Amino acid sequence: MPDHPLAESLRRAAHPLDAPPAGVPWNLHELDGLLSPGEPRPAAVLVGIVAHAGTPTVLLTRRHEGLRHHAGQVSFPGGRIEAFDESPAAAALREAREEVGLQAGQANVLGYLDPMLTITGFRVVPLLAMLEPGFVPRPDPGEVAEVFEVPLQLLLDPARLETIELHFGGRPRHVLQYRYDEQRIWGVTASILFNLRERLASATPGRT
Repeated sequence: MPDHPLAESLRRAAHPLDAPPAGVPWNLHELDGLLSPGEPRPAAVLVGIVAHAGTPTVLLTRRHEGLRHHAGQVSFPGGRIEAFDESPAAAALREAREEVGLQAGQANVLGYLDPMLTITGFRVVPLLAMLEPGFVPRPDPGEVAEVFEVPLQLLLDPARLETIELHFGGRPRHVLQYRYDEQRIWGVTASILFNLRERLASATPGRT
């Protein structure tokens, strides 16, 4: 697919495709005292920016209520990196194909955002990509309850990012959250979106 005008800014904000980020997870401080011993399991998600001409949007899903992990929560398409996956990018694209029917030719992959940890023990590498504006999701009903899009500009607006307090693990915890229509976008998904905003700001001259 041809480059969208936004693609170059997103590419500059991302880690290169040939060098998946290997450093400390970006949100490690949020999970202090909550992680089980042992190495987290590798996973990848697709942060898909739908390349609409006027208002680019971010593709999100609401997970099926019957899933073992993060049931009913808003998330990006994605899942565990398997031994046969050549890279986190390959895993994210495979999972997006399985979950929402995205074909490889409908995605212009740009690079990676910073890795994140989940409370369920996964180390998630987000793959950033522009998606064809004509992409029509075909959700897997066993995994995905709903597919929806949120305007990218809303998610980049600092005024729309909330911090909520939860009591978990014996002390107060602060969790990031966006709200859009009836959707609650929170936890690691919100942290990934915040990380995208921060990386875009750092990569764009004159932007704070």
